[in-house]
Amino acid sequence: MRIVVGTWQRSPFGGFTDVMVQQPDEQRVLLAPDDVIAGFVSSTYHFDQVEVGPVAATLATDRLTVRSAALDLDVGIGGPAPLDRLLRLVPGRIATAPWWLRTIDPVASRLVRGVHTSGTAGNGRREYYGVRRSRRIVSSAGRYRDGDLGGVRPLWPPVAFGFASAPRRPQLVSVTTTIVDAG
Repeated sequence: MRIVVGTWQRSPFGGFTDVMVQQPDEQRVLLAPDDVIAGFVSSTYHFDQVEVGPVAATLATDRLTVRSAALDLDVGIGGPAPLDRLLRLVPGRIATAPWWLRTIDPVASRLVRGVHTSGTAGNGRREYYGVRRSRRIVSSAGRYRDGDLGGVRPLWPPVAFGFASAPRRPQLVSVTTTIVDAG
């Protein structure tokens, strides 16, 4: 089971949490809090199933808790991940600028296999990921549907929701996502 949690503090839709789950059978499921967010996210990324219902997350210094009808997840957050210091060297306005993210994409994808900072999203959109911080995930516990999630394991194989995956070592990242419509 591979899980990507998005806790959006700011977006055109306000703050929200969504969850992308890639099940052991490779089915990709989106858990979204409402129809508007479900529509936007599922038109940007690839899913086999979309489930709409309450999704809530609480992010503290050392813990992330996610709750929905299908998922209960408790994640322990540790110290800086290996590239965190390098990420913090880049000034914020540059770290999230699409021109910068296009430029560094070839380097980023070599430093962290499967990761991209620039790519094509659904419906002809361009998407950019500007990562500012990265912290280690040191523990996890919970359930998805009726199954125990077990502990922290490498993210392998890579997730297949969009043009990029996430680092193989589970991490909590602070990222600014920019999506530019075609035209």
